[in-house]
Amino acid sequence: MTAKAPNPVDKYVGSRVRMRRIMLGMSQEKLGDSLGLTFQQVQKYEKGTNRIGASRLQQIAEILQVPVSFLFEGGPSGPLADGGMSEAPSPSYTSDFLATSEGLTLARAFTSIADPKLRRSIVDLVEQMAARESTDKR
Repeated sequence: MTAKAPNPVDKYVGSRVRMRRIMLGMSQEKLGDSLGLTFQQVQKYEKGTNRIGASRLQQIAEILQVPVSFLFEGGPSGPLADGGMSEAPSPSYTSDFLATSEGLTLARAFTSIADPKLRRSIVDLVEQMAARESTDKR
């Protein structure tokens, strides 16, 4: 018997919960306490293993100080979303990156730099490093 894979929407919403929780510097335990749950249940929500019900989703959004829509932004489209009117989702690597503590730390530090020339120099440096690393792997 094979285990059922998490639904892509459940995984995406869970990753957005995780990203926002980390952005706020909140532990899984603290979020769980606020919801009356264990941190293990929060882990299951964040991995998409367990679905988040509508009322619980509303609670989480309030605790994380975001609208419920934030938890779905850029996520996988459902069968009703193919009318051509929705925005193109952001690449998944962006949300995956921002869901890590390193990604959030880097994004916070980068956006705190006021000088646009310095920001551009940092982007150029990182692009050069990435290009060099990809040629070294060949």
